[in-house]
Amino acid sequence: MMTKKKILLLTFFIGACVALSFTSPSERYFEIAKNLDIFATLFKEVNALYVDEVNPNKLVRTGIDAMLTSLDPYTNYIPEDEVEDFRTINTGQYGGIGAITREIGNRTVVTMLMQGYGAQRGGLRIGDEVVKIDDIDLSKLSREESGQLMKGQVGTPVSLTVKRLGAEKPVRLEFKREKIKLNNVPYFGMVGKDIGYIQLTDFTPDAAKEVRIALVSLKEQGAKGAILDLRGNPGGLLIEAVNITNLFLPKGKLVVSTKGKIPENNLNYETLNAPVDTEIPVSVLINRGSASASEIVAGTLQDYDRGVIVGEKSYGKGLVQVSRPLSYNSQLKVTTAKYYTPTGRCIQVLDYTHRREDGSVGSIPDSLKRTFKTANGRVVYDGGGIDPDVKTEAHEAHVLTQVLFEKGFIFDFAAQYVFKHSEPVDPKTFTLSSDEYQQFVVWMKDKNYSYKSYLEYQLQQFTEEANKEKYYTELKPQLDQIQNRIAENKKNELSLYKDEIKMLLEEEIASHYHLEKGGIEAGFKYDDDIRQATDLLHNTPQYKKLLNIQ
Repeated sequence: MMTKKKILLLTFFIGACVALSFTSPSERYFEIAKNLDIFATLFKEVNALYVDEVNPNKLVRTGIDAMLTSLDPYTNYIPEDEVEDFRTINTGQYGGIGAITREIGNRTVVTMLMQGYGAQRGGLRIGDEVVKIDDIDLSKLSREESGQLMKGQVGTPVSLTVKRLGAEKPVRLEFKREKIKLNNVPYFGMVGKDIGYIQLTDFTPDAAKEVRIALVSLKEQGAKGAILDLRGNPGGLLIEAVNITNLFLPKGKLVVSTKGKIPENNLNYETLNAPVDTEIPVSVLINRGSASASEIVAGTLQDYDRGVIVGEKSYGKGLVQVSRPLSYNSQLKVTTAKYYTPTGRCIQVLDYTHRREDGSVGSIPDSLKRTFKTANGRVVYDGGGIDPDVKTEAHEAHVLTQVLFEKGFIFDFAAQYVFKHSEPVDPKTFTLSSDEYQQFVVWMKDKNYSYKSYLEYQLQQFTEEANKEKYYTELKPQLDQIQNRIAENKKNELSLYKDEIKMLLEEEIASHYHLEKGGIEAGFKYDDDIRQATDLLHNTPQYKKLLNIQ
């Protein structure tokens, strides 16, 4: 519930913004000064008179966050102590040793090592439990504090003390922090004899360079078609999206336009360089997690009929942000424009400009969506993300599978499997045998992984409503029967959901042996989107038909 203080702060901040929307320039300056003065005097009085002690930083941060939240979710204030994390997200770089850790229960466990960096070179292993950093006991630190300890200035030393499976005593390892660059393309390779696959997870600096290297290498390996995987990619730098589309489009083609309140933000971005290949058949994979720069790439290639889009409808973020420095080393990330694909469509799905009376935001209604035509005359729409040319079904993991992953049982079993099997597996062909999966089932017998399924939640809600409506006594026998049937099925749940649990186990085991590459390759055989994209690239008549190529 919002407190009275928060409401006051929010009222004055929003009041300033609303007033500025309907005034002339001279009046606007007066309103700015007036509202800032009101806020300053209000804050002074609250700080002096409020019954309890108030934290000035927290109180002002509440007001700032409330004001910016009233605009859109992407306009944010970044205080000084969060700037480094913000910079890491935007640049993909930080000072560290190249290890990824995760909290499993009360343990801090190494879950991934980055290829070629200090953590891997210095002997750290996936599965190691970090107990100390520089002789500081992690049990006394928060997750955020321990994460900050691992990072640091390039060139500085750091030591980790870890518990290791099979080792009687903790192992102490020494490292020197170095510049870590997160790959935008964590994997590329061949799927089949003649189809190249590129996984693009971010749009930080050098994303286009990494995709170019991958595409050229795959062509040299004999790729006759290319799959660009943008699933789960939240976006990033707009210019990298422009340069990536340039790999498949000729020089001088419009990629995206931005339009904002300030004329300086009204820009057209065109391809500036010679492409790598304008003919190779392309399939782009998207899902609900593909947003912003991902949608620029997918939407532009779709508008020019340069590739077939496969998957789910994308997220629908058609807004552009820039960062601006503020005082005391803080920053503001602010939405400055909307972007439009070459046909002129904006794929923004939520209308933050026209909020409901209660402040909530709705999707742009179908009646207001406009139609556009691609280069070959195909109909596409604005106002709701990128619609795939070939739709695939989303496969939501069962809640049991999610619980097994979140509680670390998938990871721990994989660690024990690798400890017992020293010979590395081939990720693309590796599969757990029925006997090995049964070993997992037996291993899980004494583990606590209770959960409430979606059906149980619904049954609970129905039971509560039956009580309110005085029907419970009459319906109790049927409700008990349903509850008993659910309980009976849950006894066999590890068998019922074997396929998806087995997939995660195989990916985790392959990751232990071959790092990130292993996990990705182990998942290929289960990936229906990749299978459909591969089949489509092999089916030239169908590919041309979908793109309306004569």
